[in-house]
Order: sequence, then C-alpha cells, then structure tokens
Amino acid sequence: MTWRGSITPLDRTFACLPYLLPLIDALAFGVFLFNQFPQFGVVFLPILPIVALYNSIPFVGLIVFFALFLLVVRNESINRFIRFNAMQAILLDILLILCNLILGLLGSALGGGLIVETLYNVIFLGAIAAVVYSVVQSILGRYAEIPTLSDAVHMQVR
Repeated sequence: MTWRGSITPLDRTFACLPYLLPLIDALAFGVFLFNQFPQFGVVFLPILPIVALYNSIPFVGLIVFFALFLLVVRNESINRFIRFNAMQAILLDILLILCNLILGLLGSALGGGLIVETLYNVIFLGAIAAVVYSVVQSILGRYAEIPTLSDAVHMQVR
C-alpha cells in the first residue's frame, strides 16, 4: 500500500534505519534471555559497535529522538513512507522506555525473580518481533501496520 508516489529502494533503506533506535533499547530487556541462551546473542553481534557508540555518548538517545522527530517526521519534503517508519520507530522506542520505567519500579517491589525475568523476556521478544516485522515490511515497500501504534502514527504524520 503506497500513499503518494512510488517507493524507491533508497526510500526503503532509509525507512529501515530508524528501527535501530528501538532495537538498541530492546537489547537491555534481553539480558536474561542472553544469559540462558548465549548463542542467541550471536544474532546481534553486527550491531554491537553501534550499541557501544550509543551507550558511550551521554544523552545520545534523546538527541537521536529529537533529530528523527524534528528533522525527519516533521519535514514534509521527505517521503511519507520514511516519515511514517521514523515515527513508528519513535513510538516503539517510547513504549520501551515506559516499560523500562515501570519495570524499574516493579522490579524493586517484586524483588526480581521469575516474574520480572518473564516480563523482560516478553518485552524483548515482542519488541524484536515488532522491529523485524517493520523492517521486513519496509524492505518490501509496504507500510508496517501494527495495531493501535500505526493508528497513532497516521495521526502524527500528515
């Protein structure tokens, strides 16, 4: 489904890049899964240099967030397909940040254990599934429709 005009291979590539932001933030939730299954971490080896750079610079997440929002999503000269995917990646990242805050509070109240590990694993696997689905749809030149989230994105992207 294309909204306006055709989607070039370059547009597809640029539409996939913003999903690095939620992918990097989702890796923090995979710590228990990586401890249980170390071979699962091999899949994420190619992005480890980006994660190291992301974690080494203070406030880089906030800077990337505002840069994507102000320079990409609000720039109407950029293709709507790219702006849609950038906004969806931002909203996925916001959801992950909220989950991190809530689990920070719940983790101390519950004292860790099986419930917290299960929640971390579910959030990690859900975020990875959403990112992979969105990237595959972007590569195919389709809008990745994630229920409720995509509705919010359509309201934000003119």
